[in-house]
Amino acid sequence: MMQRLRRRLATAAVALLLAFAMAPFLAATAEKAHAADALTLQLKWVTQGQFVGYYVALAKGFYKADGLDVTIKPGGPDINPDQVLAGGGADVVIDWMPSALATREKGVPIVNIAQVFQHSGMELTCRRDSGIKTPADFKAKTLGVWFSGNEYPFLSWMAKLGYTTDGPKPDVTVLKQGFNVDPLLQKQAACISTMSYNEYWQLIEAGMKPSQLIVFKYQAEHVATLEDGLYVRQSSLSNPASVDKLARFLKASKEGWDYASAHQAEAVNILLAADTAGVLTKQHQTRMVAGIVQLIGNTPWGYLQPADYQRTVNELLSTKSTPVISKAPAGAFSYVVWDKAFKH
Repeated sequence: MMQRLRRRLATAAVALLLAFAMAPFLAATAEKAHAADALTLQLKWVTQGQFVGYYVALAKGFYKADGLDVTIKPGGPDINPDQVLAGGGADVVIDWMPSALATREKGVPIVNIAQVFQHSGMELTCRRDSGIKTPADFKAKTLGVWFSGNEYPFLSWMAKLGYTTDGPKPDVTVLKQGFNVDPLLQKQAACISTMSYNEYWQLIEAGMKPSQLIVFKYQAEHVATLEDGLYVRQSSLSNPASVDKLARFLKASKEGWDYASAHQAEAVNILLAADTAGVLTKQHQTRMVAGIVQLIGNTPWGYLQPADYQRTVNELLSTKSTPVISKAPAGAFSYVVWDKAFKH
């Protein structure tokens, strides 16, 4: 009996030693099996309230909870999100639809998988002392416009008004606007391009009063095109694992935007913490976040409304001066990822 007991004890000891020996291997295997999927998001512009939902989703752990290891890459004046996507530098990019459709027509197969901003924030803000009261007063005036794809809604609007923007004697003089509001402050232009959540407030913070300005919103003038949408390479949609990862990204991003909308003060603090350049101010970002959340709309988050898409395409095709696209695009958006994320 004692011999049998010794054998059992020896067997148990061996099993225990094996368990200790295998523990690191088993732990590493388990960690590998549950490793978060890496995903890189390329922003259209620098870190600011325009992208608050993604920074909140990252800081609050929403991406991590959905099994994602997300890297957010800020943009800038020398960064074209679509080129970054085409070159494999990001899995998802944020861009305006005119730019994205132009890129697609040039042969880069990018696809809209979610339309985060349902409303346009683009405006033309004018000095009242310029004499402008209605769009009929734009003629013979200098108007500041951003380029790099952001000029197309403006050109479409001018075409609808019957104004020429090029040639030896254009009806309106187009000033290629930089990324500041100086042309209006210094009276170099009667009007400049602004975003409702950003440059308009820069004018106010620079000392101008709302009573000194008159604002023409592209949305109200019925010439708006879709702005911040999420785009991926078309090849990503043919891979079930990629579609699943992108669907989890949409779900977590929605959580981030919902949280930012409900907790704006905290969201601003998250932005300030993410600002490695130290250029953001609390006052401006508070105004920006308050304005941004209004652009998301009341329709299901991220759902691209077919009518809004068609309106954007129609606006771009109606531009007589340097059209951004020459024909109606095909396959430029997909509900595959959105359906997997939100349609149950």
